[in-house]
Amino acid sequence: MSKTWEHYHHAARDHEKAAYHFNEAAKYNQAEEREKAAHHAYLAQGHSQKAIHHAAEAAKLHAELHDKQPAIAAEQETKKKSAASSRDETSAKTAERS
Repeated sequence: MSKTWEHYHHAARDHEKAAYHFNEAAKYNQAEEREKAAHHAYLAQGHSQKAIHHAAEAAKLHAELHDKQPAIAAEQETKKKSAASSRDETSAKTAERS
C-alpha cells in the first residue's frame, strides 16, 4: 500500500474512533455523568487531531506525486524531441554523403 493510501486509511480509522467517542460523550452528558463525558470528549478530540494530521500528510504526498508527474512528462517529451532531431541530423548528414 502506498504511503498516501496508508495515511488516508489512518485518517479514516481515526475519524471513526472520534465519532465513537463523541457519541459516548453525548450519552454520558445526557446521563449527567460529566467526568465520563469529558473523558470521551477529550479522547474524541485527540482522534480528530490525528485524523487531520493523517489527512494533511496524505494530501501533501498526493500533491507531491502530481507535481512530479507533469515534470516527468515534460522531461520525456524533451528527450523524444531531442532524439528525433538527432535522427533528423544523422539522416541529413547521411543524405549529404550519398
